[in-house]
Amino acid sequence: MALAALIEPDPLRKVRLALTLRADLDAGQTSIDPAADVQPAAGIALPGRPERPELIPAQQMPRRNPRDPRGHAALLHSIAHIEFNAINLALDAVWRFPHLPEDFYRDWIRVAAEEAEHFSLLREHLQGIGAEYGDFPAHNGLWDMAEKTRADLLARMALVPRTLEARGLDVNPSIRAKLAAAGDQRGAEILDRILADEIGHVAIGNRWYHWACARAGRPPITAYDELAATFGAPRIKPPFNRDARLKAGFSAEEMDWLERESH
Repeated sequence: MALAALIEPDPLRKVRLALTLRADLDAGQTSIDPAADVQPAAGIALPGRPERPELIPAQQMPRRNPRDPRGHAALLHSIAHIEFNAINLALDAVWRFPHLPEDFYRDWIRVAAEEAEHFSLLREHLQGIGAEYGDFPAHNGLWDMAEKTRADLLARMALVPRTLEARGLDVNPSIRAKLAAAGDQRGAEILDRILADEIGHVAIGNRWYHWACARAGRPPITAYDELAATFGAPRIKPPFNRDARLKAGFSAEEMDWLERESH
């Protein structure tokens, strides 16, 4: 079911499949088999995505002014695209990595469903201001890192939820402030919901990162530094949302290390 949702190109159907997976699991109508070896059919693209938005390099993304109507829509669109990618990232973790505790799959199924809810809220809000998902170009940075770490659970947990998604905790308050200053109270409310849920999602990433470190006998802080270098992770830049990161399972020692390393 997770793989079927991952390869689904239509955003509305992908959302529906992710929500159904969580509902069926919660109701006991589907079960988890950690030993199952499920593979996509030959020629199937991962992840399934619509023809639009056009994907361009991150460096070519235009600047967005939320006080300008088109810039406002483009900013909301960029957040919606992040949430769309986040659905795929969670689903990919579920089907790709076998032989793990059942709680691992339950955690990422929950994340996939919550990301689907975030995407739906943002898409509806975009439609309310006369835009649609796909109207603006987007970049593929989140999925690029998923591809790089597809064969390494420890690297995936280190560099997707704990790096790229944790960055969302840092930038959320400033984006929320921009939306509020532009008079977009609904957009600000959606950002509040996303921040509250994303703290939980990053906490799940931290939980399984530390689990994988313990299994591999590697110290979490030094292992992170080594993995970031090996897989070419983007450099983490301040300012950090220290309060949100601590709630999401980063230790005070690690936050001190991040702040030292970022200068």
